[in-house]
Amino acid sequence: MRVVAALGGNALLRRGQPMTAENQRANVRIAARALLPIALEHDLVLTHGNGPQVGLLSLQNAAYLPDEEYPLDILDAETEGMIGYLLEQELGNLLPSGRPMATILTRIAVDPSDPAFSRPTKPIGPVYERAEARRHAADKGWVIAQDGAKWRRVVPSPQPRAILEIGVIDLLVNERVIVICAGGGGIPVVAIPDGGYVGIEAVIDKDYAGALLATLLHADAFLMLTDVDAAYEGWGTPDARPIREATPEDLERQEFAAGSMGPKVEAACRFVRANSGFAAIGALADAPKMLRREGGTIVAAAGVPAAVHA
Repeated sequence: MRVVAALGGNALLRRGQPMTAENQRANVRIAARALLPIALEHDLVLTHGNGPQVGLLSLQNAAYLPDEEYPLDILDAETEGMIGYLLEQELGNLLPSGRPMATILTRIAVDPSDPAFSRPTKPIGPVYERAEARRHAADKGWVIAQDGAKWRRVVPSPQPRAILEIGVIDLLVNERVIVICAGGGGIPVVAIPDGGYVGIEAVIDKDYAGALLATLLHADAFLMLTDVDAAYEGWGTPDARPIREATPEDLERQEFAAGSMGPKVEAACRFVRANSGFAAIGALADAPKMLRREGGTIVAAAGVPAAVHA
């Protein structure tokens, strides 16, 4: 099987943990052990979140003068390289000697006329008191928004339209290379008149980018691995219950939190509608069970068999 697995932020940093290199390495080691059975038996493509890492780089970036700060597309590229290295190192230590792996810095094209550019909503970087946030906004041209009792910079989150490195990724997967790519939603770029591309200040939703990646690779399964065991109906209420199997139509009749489970459910629906495979949402530790369709929330088209024993 060809499997695209998307690692949530908890695979690198657990809630409340200091963002040290050692904590991230230890968490990636746990993720690698969970993914090992899949890597041994199937063609595996990994993608991942990068929110805390971009936040740290943004905080370090703030020490520079405004005209010396690195733009967001470069920070995205830096995190793809760092996280890819950690995943290669820890998973490579568990795999048989000689199994090839590669991290691909992945540019994802977006439409410059996407409505998201007129309504920035994605928070990035550190939190500030209101006066300091306003000062940064005036000095650097940021858009800011309230985040609890503090304020943060917000940037556009446009829809992914094309993955520029998809041909290279597909070529490597065909050669049984484990590929790590499209981390953090990829590096957002827009086309320019001469036929090239240029980076842009935006953050692509990592779940939507993962769904596009899995679709273009014609994956058999798209796994979204997070810190909950499934998508829940009535989340946060006494009547909450896990959704074990659903079609896209079933899920669209329900509501999910916009900032957390909502994008995962939407990404699962997009993949299933575009592909003949299935999607799954659940806990990292349950990844092999999810691939057997015995754990998490399984999203598949109506009439697809209830279990796949790969």
